[in-house]
Amino acid sequence: MIRFPLRRAILAGAVAASAVAPVVAPMPAYAQFGGIVYDPTNYASNVLQAARALQQINNQITQNQNQATSLINEARNLANLPFSSLQQLQQQVQRTQQLLGEAQRIAYDVQNIQQAFTDRYKGTGVTGDHARMVANANARWEDSVGALEDALRVQAGVVGNIDGARTTMDSLVSASQSATGALQATQAGNQLLALQSQQLADLTAAVAAQGRAQALESARNAAIEAEARERFRRFRNRD
Repeated sequence: MIRFPLRRAILAGAVAASAVAPVVAPMPAYAQFGGIVYDPTNYASNVLQAARALQQINNQITQNQNQATSLINEARNLANLPFSSLQQLQQQVQRTQQLLGEAQRIAYDVQNIQQAFTDRYKGTGVTGDHARMVANANARWEDSVGALEDALRVQAGVVGNIDGARTTMDSLVSASQSATGALQATQAGNQLLALQSQQLADLTAAVAAQGRAQALESARNAAIEAEARERFRRFRNRD
């Protein structure tokens, strides 16, 4: 008769203990084919790590592409212009210099000019004896004619350079428009400036030649006037 109350007491204590103790429900691991255990937590962590690694690879690829583009642009900026007009411009300047160097009678030289004016345009050059006055007058005429001829030759040479300058300018503008980098564009601009300098040199030469001719003609007229006054003085003193 004592057994039943004891059993009931043991059963009540077990129920009470189960009610007080916390219930823990861990994530179960599921067995798959071949005995492989599938762990959802570990799988999610692996997927996240793989995604991060893929993002890093994509970032590295983008960085490499940007570096390659930068290197290509630097190579273009360092590329030389495939067209050069330097030799042609130098030849045109040399032709103009040659024409100036072929000046007749009085050359473009300070000492030469001073000596010629001392001998033929002033002083005893216009007050010497009759034979000397005639010789100097003829020399002055030859100076003026030679200077005018020289001016015409220089002007003809400058005009002849215009066609070459136009061709060079067309080539340089085309090269500048098709330049692939900063260096090519700069070189094209520098050559255009060189072309302008060559044209200015031609213009300077033409102006110098024309000015020389005008100066000699004016000097000749002044010498004629001085010579005429000297002849008149001698004629008046003879009487």
